[in-house]
Amino acid sequence: MSRGFMQRLVALTRKEFRQLLRDSSNLAIGIVLPIVLILIFGYGLSLDVKNAPVAIVLEDGSPTAFEAVAGLRLSPVFSPVMLGSMHDAEALMRERKVDAIVRVPASFARDLGMGTARIQLLVHGSEANRATIILNYATAALGRKAGPGPGIAVEQRMWFNAANTSTWYLVPGLIVLIMTLVGAFLTALVMAREWERGTLEALFVTPVRPAEILLAKIIPYFCVGMCGLILCLLAARFLFHVPMQGSLLILLFSSMLYLFVAVGMGLLISSVTRNQFIASQVALLTSFMPSLMLSGFLFDLRNVPVVVRVVGNVLPATHFMELVKTLFLAGNVWPLILRNCAILAAYAVVLLGLARFVTRKKLD
Repeated sequence: MSRGFMQRLVALTRKEFRQLLRDSSNLAIGIVLPIVLILIFGYGLSLDVKNAPVAIVLEDGSPTAFEAVAGLRLSPVFSPVMLGSMHDAEALMRERKVDAIVRVPASFARDLGMGTARIQLLVHGSEANRATIILNYATAALGRKAGPGPGIAVEQRMWFNAANTSTWYLVPGLIVLIMTLVGAFLTALVMAREWERGTLEALFVTPVRPAEILLAKIIPYFCVGMCGLILCLLAARFLFHVPMQGSLLILLFSSMLYLFVAVGMGLLISSVTRNQFIASQVALLTSFMPSLMLSGFLFDLRNVPVVVRVVGNVLPATHFMELVKTLFLAGNVWPLILRNCAILAAYAVVLLGLARFVTRKKLD
């Protein structure tokens, strides 16, 4: 190995290092991306069920009835909530504030002595895997407390997913991912390409206002997103036979709100980065990946650490995910619909406003 070879190699390597350090996007992809991915996958992946909220309705106030449900209170899997009526428990179940209802009838103590005691167990089935785990754990806990002597029959029923199939749970979530991909990812790439080619600067020298340019960019991708939504709804209904318990009009309205959010995110990313490669990476990290891992699409956010749960609740996709699954499987739960629609509307206003502000600032 000659001395000249080493000198040339060192000089070229030094030049490549300087070039690498000069472009912050290289460092972001080489260092920040692995850190973000390991944090998202490390904290976001969880198949465990912990502290699942369970409503307990004791219509029988005898010590025997309390003893029958004591296993739920002692288990780390459940977080029991004592309620006075089935009406209150069902309301919490529809709003997805509890995962299950355990109902002990008024004649429980008398029936136990006759060997015909029964406990009703209702489980929220919108997430099939979680529902199955809760069902098995709750049945075991109630059965274990039965002890020797006459047994207790646990009458199980799955709400909002009678077939207990994961398809009903995954297909509505896929709609959220597809709309995120079309709205944020595609818009960011296409707009960044126009920034690179200079076609937007050519428009800026014309009398056309920045707001008009942004609106003209939003409308086509909004239409593409709505076409994708309609195709997804048709596939969900006729290919996968997912029931539609809620209002289709509300679903379309909330989808339009979320599409504004996704398009606004894409416009903001493209206006800030103005580079296709960087825009694709930023859109991937800030929209698609969090929507896949931290929105509740695959895993329940209540099973992840608090910090990750807070991050997940900040994402607009999390609120749209909850809204879509509720409309498909549970029906029109108005407190949940109004809250999530208000959040999506606020996100849309903020993101589109920021995109408009950044674009105007660059033009000035």
